[in-house]
Amino acid sequence: MLASRLKLLLPRMSWLRGCSTTAVGQQQQRQVPTEFAVHDPLQAHALKEQCILVDANDQAIGAASKADCHRVHPETNDVKLHRAFSVFLFNSQGEMLVQKRSSHKITFPNTYTNACCSHPLYEIEQERQESNALGIRVAAQRRLNYELGIPTEELQPQDFRYLTRIHYADTGDGVWGEHEIDYILFLQKDVTLRPNSNEVSEVRYLRRDKIDEAVAKFSAPLTPWFSLILQHRLKLWWDNLHQLEQFEDLSNIQRF
Repeated sequence: MLASRLKLLLPRMSWLRGCSTTAVGQQQQRQVPTEFAVHDPLQAHALKEQCILVDANDQAIGAASKADCHRVHPETNDVKLHRAFSVFLFNSQGEMLVQKRSSHKITFPNTYTNACCSHPLYEIEQERQESNALGIRVAAQRRLNYELGIPTEELQPQDFRYLTRIHYADTGDGVWGEHEIDYILFLQKDVTLRPNSNEVSEVRYLRRDKIDEAVAKFSAPLTPWFSLILQHRLKLWWDNLHQLEQFEDLSNIQRF
């Protein structure tokens, strides 16, 4: 079923290839608000992208800009709940790719995290599709191409294994934070990497038996979502890369 739906979508997806943040954003030539002028221009431009707002049960309830979805309310410390995804990418030897977010990033700059963490966008119709997490998979393909330079032909949406969803919140630096229903996607495949320096300052593969030692030696902290997943689930999943179906939980949302 997923493969047949993807076949219908492929002609409509072709315009995404080679885009920077979103083709929609480029076509509309949105102006960057003056308040974001202190930030890197590309990162500031991306703040205008529209995330999908959800309730605690992951029901879509609207859209808001990436800026609005990541602002920490100065009085309540609340952050708008929105939909996101985290990709965990492994090579054929079972090593896991981690990246260090660039200093240009507005949220959690200079932190280590999993291969790719981002959002499906409301303005991209395909990324709003919910059946079989199709929109999430399409968004993951787009962002892996943008952040890590992985050619879109090397990864297809059906290649991602969707394991579960995680609900977490973190107020970050008190100005920019996160509050997400985070879809966990696993992928094991050897890929071509050409990291985008505006997004990523470092990439490396880690061995399972060296993960704790490697993390202890990192020169910067982990992102909050990566830290939570590493603490609660990642090692078990990593130990079972070839039998992950037993850990699929598509009905429940894990609350950390």
